[in-house]
Amino acid sequence: MNIALVTGSAGLIGSEAVNFFSDKFDLVIGVDNNMRQYFFGEEASTAWNRSRLEEKYSNYKHYQADIREVSQLEVIFKEYGTDIKCVLHTAAQPSHDWAAKEPFTDFSVNANGTLNMLEMTRLHCPEAVFIFTSTNKVYGDNPNYLPLIETETRFEIDANHPYFENGIDELHSIDHTKHSLFGASKVAADVLVQEYGRYFGMKTGVFRGGCLTGPNHSGTQLHGFLAYLMKCAITGNHYTIFGYKGKQVRDNIHSYDLVNMFWHFYQNPRSGEVYNAGGGRFANCSMLEGIAICEEITGKKMSYSYSETNRIGDHIWYISDLSKFKAHYPTWNWTFGLNETLQQIHDGIASRL
Repeated sequence: MNIALVTGSAGLIGSEAVNFFSDKFDLVIGVDNNMRQYFFGEEASTAWNRSRLEEKYSNYKHYQADIREVSQLEVIFKEYGTDIKCVLHTAAQPSHDWAAKEPFTDFSVNANGTLNMLEMTRLHCPEAVFIFTSTNKVYGDNPNYLPLIETETRFEIDANHPYFENGIDELHSIDHTKHSLFGASKVAADVLVQEYGRYFGMKTGVFRGGCLTGPNHSGTQLHGFLAYLMKCAITGNHYTIFGYKGKQVRDNIHSYDLVNMFWHFYQNPRSGEVYNAGGGRFANCSMLEGIAICEEITGKKMSYSYSETNRIGDHIWYISDLSKFKAHYPTWNWTFGLNETLQQIHDGIASRL
């Protein structure tokens, strides 16, 4: 039997993986205890998405397990053992701001939870491919010290800099920088996944995501930039821009395109490899540009205001360079551009509301 195990399976990337892998594996096991609701409140609950998966996929089996508890994970890993061929670890506490409120919770979910998943995999299915959803926040605020230029609607990197053509690559330093506590816990997890590949020879891959987005995102003010922005555009709720004149730039990758990267890696895995994973030059926008697209799609002016206080450790300009991944897996490419992704997010939120 070929089994894929997905943590955070009711979240954005986890549920996309269940959808993508359901016809490629005999069984897809989901591990998700809806901690997103604990982090961000009722509006962020992923219960609707779990129900959708259970109704739609007959070969999906859900476990309400906590990745911080080895005893709960061990039951699952012992039952299925070496039939588990792929472990896709997407579960996380994903917010800068929230991490500072409960550092113990943040670190135990992001760092200890990842260690638990790695060790369960090593002990019970060591040949499985282990894929980890990391973040560009492991680079801390180092990108803010690049030579940036302010334009009318965005910050942009100097055209003479090596990062101008394709964005920031994997050799950019993750050290000597302010990360936020969230960034620090994800650095710990990121390095652990690399180490289990390099030290134990396991087939581990690290994917440092830019803004991960898509129609199944339960966006909130503290996490889920485009999904929350579009929700405000649809409902008329007020949106607050935090710092940098609203010209801070993010690259955005559709959840399908990211999971397709995982699938390419699974078919030809490497040990301890690291890849940046975002929209790159293909799909990126500033806050102001994102607001303009949302207004165009909804046909309504957004209600928003500006706060001079930027979020701690936030990036002014970040665009992922995917050249390394595309060199290793040349048949992969982006499918969904920014406008198409935002239209899908609009349609998904509108249908749920």
